[in-house]
Amino acid sequence: MTFRTFRLPLAALAGLLVLTGCPDKKATETADTTAPAKLPKAPVFNADSAYAFTAKQVSFGPRVPNSKAHIATGNWLVAKLKSYGLKVMEQPFEAMTFDGTNIHARNIIAQYQPQAARRVAIFGHWDTRPFADDDPDPKKKNKSMDGASDGASAVAVALEMARQLSLQPDSLAPNVGVDFIFFDAEDWGHDDTTQADLKDQLAGSGTDSWCLGSQYWAKNLLPAGYKAEYGVLLDMVGAKGGNFTREGTSRTNARGPLDKIWNTAAQLGYSNFFRFQDTDPITDDHVYTNQAGIPTIDIYDHPPVGAKYFPAYHHATTDNMAIIDRNTMKAVGQTMLQTLYME
Repeated sequence: MTFRTFRLPLAALAGLLVLTGCPDKKATETADTTAPAKLPKAPVFNADSAYAFTAKQVSFGPRVPNSKAHIATGNWLVAKLKSYGLKVMEQPFEAMTFDGTNIHARNIIAQYQPQAARRVAIFGHWDTRPFADDDPDPKKKNKSMDGASDGASAVAVALEMARQLSLQPDSLAPNVGVDFIFFDAEDWGHDDTTQADLKDQLAGSGTDSWCLGSQYWAKNLLPAGYKAEYGVLLDMVGAKGGNFTREGTSRTNARGPLDKIWNTAAQLGYSNFFRFQDTDPITDDHVYTNQAGIPTIDIYDHPPVGAKYFPAYHHATTDNMAIIDRNTMKAVGQTMLQTLYME
């Protein structure tokens, strides 16, 4: 998935200073004690299928913009989404990265039940970071990586959701349309900690070096004038022992959807993954989808203890298929399908 250090654009940061400053070492855990309603029947999420989708993406090689593996992966995603009968759109764009590289990228949008007035967005990013700058082995810091959890697992969960929805007859479809929006060029950003010796050529330009695809989409909505009741950003949702907390920007901008999803996960027995723990904001694609008017939460793997905001595999060569766990993807995918069927 992802990237990032705990950093927000200045305008957003100013509004969050009253809420945070440094990671909250007194993270709270409070569950909703309201009596749960009976859950409606939802499709069964197939974790084996999601695992296979993750492995397929990794098999192309690192999905770094401008590479053959990146092009091949994007083409495969478009074909796979079309095979499910979804309305698929591509949004090509060009951008410059923090190190001055000019890249060719594309966002991929697929709509299930495009005619539905009520809509929910499932976001993710499909690219990989071009360097493992947070790898504990200094010799590997300039190596590319698989991005098995960071990117591929989120896309895989979304693909399996799309596959399951496509199998449902009209009489068993959810009451909302679903848009699967995969952003490109999310992970080629400047890390102030691991890349302090490198200049961020985008600094002061008004463009964040992270989340280039979501920034472009937010300014050029596709479909035009796009609206959704809420959005869910999936990011790093495939590693063994996945731990998902209630991130600050999610709580501020989309508390209703966040509570609904966390309480649904609890009813399904997944509270060991979806923790009732409040943590500080991070910069991720949801910052820009929220700015575009779509209340969005971020589901990402956050270490349960300690000061670190990301797991040990984050931006490291260890982010490979060896860490991918079907149980984590099942918890996320089943929770999301169930949530859609509660609308």
